[in-house]
Amino acid sequence: MTDQSAPALKEIFNVERLQHIATEMTAVYPAFDAKGFLKHAKAGLAELSVMQRMARVSESLHAVIPLDYPQTLKLLYALAPRLNSAFVSLFLPHYVASHGQGDFKRSMAALKFFTTFGSAEFAIRHFLQHDFQRTLAVMQQWSLDDNEHVRRLASEGSRPRLPWSFRLAEVQANPELCASILDNLKADSSLYVRKSVANHLNDITKDHPDWVLTLIEGWNLDNRHTAWIARHALRSLIKQGNTRALTIMGAGAKAEVKIHHLSVTPAVIKLGERINLSFSLESTAATAQKLVVDYAIDYVKSAGHSAAKVFKLKAFTLGAGEQHRISREQHIRELTTRKHYPGRHVVHVLINGERLASAEFELQN
Repeated sequence: MTDQSAPALKEIFNVERLQHIATEMTAVYPAFDAKGFLKHAKAGLAELSVMQRMARVSESLHAVIPLDYPQTLKLLYALAPRLNSAFVSLFLPHYVASHGQGDFKRSMAALKFFTTFGSAEFAIRHFLQHDFQRTLAVMQQWSLDDNEHVRRLASEGSRPRLPWSFRLAEVQANPELCASILDNLKADSSLYVRKSVANHLNDITKDHPDWVLTLIEGWNLDNRHTAWIARHALRSLIKQGNTRALTIMGAGAKAEVKIHHLSVTPAVIKLGERINLSFSLESTAATAQKLVVDYAIDYVKSAGHSAAKVFKLKAFTLGAGEQHRISREQHIRELTTRKHYPGRHVVHVLINGERLASAEFELQN
């Protein structure tokens, strides 16, 4: 069976998309040098990553538009709603970050506008890096905005460990700097915003787990939106079996269960195939209990040793004497973040942070 791989993410900025940008730019600015833009944007395109291609579009517009920053922004405001991809619109805030550092107020307004078409999370970080306190003050106001995209930008743009971007050293060292933003958003009605707040807090757990735990312990988790954020913010700590995190989720007690019929099938696979983990849980408790069920795979590494990777399964309440069947299929394939090596792989069932049962499979060349 052949693996039908999805197109590379960088192909979002392919030649056809560059032509689309040129066409729409010409529509809002008839004097636009579309030919010059395409020549500049396409040079060495195949070798560029997706983020490099995004930056190239911004650079190419600047290279051929003979106007000052405010005049160019007016054109980009008109261009934004004409673009046919939210991700592609990232080059608009990139332009602001590259050329608007000397015009702070105008640039903040531009980022607030452009984020509603895609996101300005990468661009705002350059302003935080250049003028932290002034930029953070604006973002604190954004966290109260009526628009969910703007509120999300306040949280996402200030994440200490935002993927695909540089770390914010000040926030990484002192998460209290963004506490007011997180507090404003801790019960947000928008799932889009809540995901960002949870990811921001999960970032912080890598450096200041106790700070996050203390913060969430002070929250009202009867609010379903706040409870959702807490559950997802603590996911890394829960995978580590952190007792305080499990207690917040109501699963701090030792699980009173028996595991039956644990299996990992097939027992022998090749790279690109799938395994199925299945087992039954039987409660041995006299009352209902909250369970957080995860599993870990001891992946074989290049030197022959193994290292565990924990995956979420489910969290639920198991009644006294009840049984519950759980299964999960997992594709064992190469990822940009994980390379697989042949050998014996052990799968562990984790319940409320405790390893209670194990099975194995063999990965062959």
